[in-house]
Amino acid sequence: METVILTDPPKASAETVEAFSTIGVATIHEAMGRTGSISALRPIQQGTRVAGTAVTVMSWPGDNLMIHAAIEQCGPGDILVATTREPSSHGMFGELFATGLQRRGVVGAIIDAGVRDTQELRDMGFPVWARHVNVMGTVKNTPGAINVPIVVGGQVIDAGDIVIADDDGLVVVPREQADDALVASRARLAKEEATRASFLEGELGLDRYGMRPVLQDLGVTYRRHPAAEQA
Repeated sequence: METVILTDPPKASAETVEAFSTIGVATIHEAMGRTGSISALRPIQQGTRVAGTAVTVMSWPGDNLMIHAAIEQCGPGDILVATTREPSSHGMFGELFATGLQRRGVVGAIIDAGVRDTQELRDMGFPVWARHVNVMGTVKNTPGAINVPIVVGGQVIDAGDIVIADDDGLVVVPREQADDALVASRARLAKEEATRASFLEGELGLDRYGMRPVLQDLGVTYRRHPAAEQA
């Protein structure tokens, strides 16, 4: 692994990021052809959705030196995304890191390892998604890399990509695909709104989605319950 800090990476536009912040992770994932999702990391809070441009961090297990270095590279609208060279459950992120990031306008953190100070993080309103909660701390001895491509939950994340996170999990929108993904996500929203309206009027999903022939083709039959026949 090259030990490097890349500065000033290209980022998706702030307008595009803001537009994604109003759309749910599940909708974006579906709109992109059911790609980009990360479900292995969970929020430490509820009722929060954020979208930001990724500042990526590759750290050594049990070592958070590179998160300290990454804070300097973070700015308004960014979201810190940190992982480790090998799996780690150490609590490598907490309230003091969040204080520094919040001061710089960072909207949240994604930690593919452990976090701690979760109550303090919730109290200060700094959203975090993580794989573990663990009080075990870290050292600050081992070099890593910042703003290089990393893999989190099976998804490649590069600096400047858009990460959207809510109660359902996360989804990654590659920077180069952001405009197309936004168009598709808005179209998916419109489709969902039309479906919602039809369900409110009493239409069944079986009919709206044309699934009755599917049931028939699969050999599913209807018949009255025996108890109803005896009534």
